[in-house]
Amino acid sequence: MATSLPMLLTWARIAMIPLLVAVFYIPDAVLAPMAKNVTGCALFTAAAITDGLDGYYARKWGLASRLGAFLDPVADKLMVSAALIVLLEMGRVDAFVALIIIGREIAISALREWMALIGASQSVAVHSIGKVKTIVQMVAIPVLLFHDPLFGVIPVRPIGIVLIYVAAALTVYSMLYYLRMAWPHLLRRA
Repeated sequence: MATSLPMLLTWARIAMIPLLVAVFYIPDAVLAPMAKNVTGCALFTAAAITDGLDGYYARKWGLASRLGAFLDPVADKLMVSAALIVLLEMGRVDAFVALIIIGREIAISALREWMALIGASQSVAVHSIGKVKTIVQMVAIPVLLFHDPLFGVIPVRPIGIVLIYVAAALTVYSMLYYLRMAWPHLLRRA
């Protein structure tokens, strides 16, 4: 159902993407850099929370739909990619890290599409390593968006940098895991 709470949460997450990007293009005279950082962090955090809630409510209330199953991962990948591009533009993340994370998302999405097409989608179903990677990403990105010292004292930027590198390492590991699971099916269909 297109107007269920889980679908509304997914659509809200999609709507937050241009807002997240736009915040960082507002002139400093209108919105101070620190306010941009806080707003960007809050938007991304809200999006990450809606990601967890939409799936939870869809399962709990039996509201899972094909459209929701399609849009949910698309919304996640778009939000992460948009945030990484903003962070890249601001010099808060290395291009190599952004490329690894965004490239993996595209590659695994394509792999899952192919595996569904050949009837072997279960071999690349979401695994715990993918969930851990997502959690680390969903913590690292808002920390990097926040950027400023927490309470004016605690330096969060180094924490964000460590976490985004951990996320990149988990990204590579999870991609290799999914490719290994799909490899026998890919060989048979080559």
